[in-house]
Amino acid sequence: MSFIFQKAHILNPLGHLDLAGSLKVNNDGIIEAVVYGNEVLEAYPDDRVIDLQGQIIAPGLFDMHCHFREPGQEYKETLESGARAAAASGFTGVALMPNTKPVIDSPLGVAYIRHHSATLPVDLEVIGAMTVGSKGEHLAPYGKFSSYGVTAVSDDGSAIQNSQIMRLAFEYASNFDLLIIQHCEERSLTIGAVMNEGLFSTKLGLKGIPDISEAITLSRDLLLMHYLEKHKLHDTLIRPRYHVAHISTKASLDLVRKAKRDGLQVTCEVTPHHFTLCDEDLFLAEQKSNYIMKPPLCSQENREALLEGIADGTIDAIASDHAPHAPHEKECPPDQASFGIIGLETSLGLTITELVDKSVISMSRAIELLSVNPRKIMKLKPVRFAVGEKANFSIIDPNLLWNVTVNSLKSRSANTPFLNRSLKGKATGIFHNGKFIEAGSL
Repeated sequence: MSFIFQKAHILNPLGHLDLAGSLKVNNDGIIEAVVYGNEVLEAYPDDRVIDLQGQIIAPGLFDMHCHFREPGQEYKETLESGARAAAASGFTGVALMPNTKPVIDSPLGVAYIRHHSATLPVDLEVIGAMTVGSKGEHLAPYGKFSSYGVTAVSDDGSAIQNSQIMRLAFEYASNFDLLIIQHCEERSLTIGAVMNEGLFSTKLGLKGIPDISEAITLSRDLLLMHYLEKHKLHDTLIRPRYHVAHISTKASLDLVRKAKRDGLQVTCEVTPHHFTLCDEDLFLAEQKSNYIMKPPLCSQENREALLEGIADGTIDAIASDHAPHAPHEKECPPDQASFGIIGLETSLGLTITELVDKSVISMSRAIELLSVNPRKIMKLKPVRFAVGEKANFSIIDPNLLWNVTVNSLKSRSANTPFLNRSLKGKATGIFHNGKFIEAGSL
């Protein structure tokens, strides 16, 4: 049996595809035929024909920043529940951060996730820890990570504070062409703080996080990169690859722009909650704990700078920073709440609602940010729509209106500030690993 997806809008920025067409996939998950225009593919009696009526077929969405909590905190999320939420949201792959319990700081942790995710509907890429236990004291075994197919390392949630350790991380990672993903935070400025420092933190009587804490760490890292590229170590050229996680301020964006102009291998991502909300939204909210995250929701001025960075190409990817928490960790005063919100299931809808529908970016650019670029940054195989290629695509209805409710969420947790919000645009299915999965079936 083959699958025939008729009357689609085929959209793939990688191949400059943006036109009507149809696509046929055989029982092994390999693309058999691609036609454009109004041509209809011939169907045999045992073929399954899906009339998409203009819905988008896009390269499978990929979220490069997720927390599935397993091992150690399965009460918040498991590999299975996280994968189900991802598939229902149009993602065919995600990258998992290593700050589980225990931390994924050795090949044993990588092997655990690979073994327990082998039959899941989406690819789970493992990001290894940058330091042992993510304590910032001793480097993790990057060489062994690389031999296990790991392409990136991070101490997400706990930026390395020691500059010498950070220098060694750059040098060691560059030997194996590993991407360093940095959660930029100067922790001496953020101890005990819960939201952006400013007018609204003062009004609420909450200790604020100064937005310079992000730029200070980012600036140090970029200076180290400049130094290492300028001063060869034993005649060996050191060219680290560096990615800024969940960038949130204008100062950080300006640093990234300059670094790119200087030729450094620097990329950055933004979350949907940072380009949608600001600290005033937290101030006005009745249930404030679902607005508590790191980096904190920024000022309106910084949010506008993020929108500009998305539009002008400074920002390379959209990532959800999907961070599930149990009710008791969020249904509490904001200064006692755990940091983070779930984001996989609202990522596409917020991107279309806040960026595409408001003409900040095109739909093609949205797919670039949600699919093409994250894979490119992590040096994963690109997705192409051509005969003989493995089918890996998301089906998106960009006009579908839906409401975010607890019942609509597939994640084990429901800690999101977007509950009861109406969004435009939703994935209706994915095709990956030889299987067609309709979102409504999950």
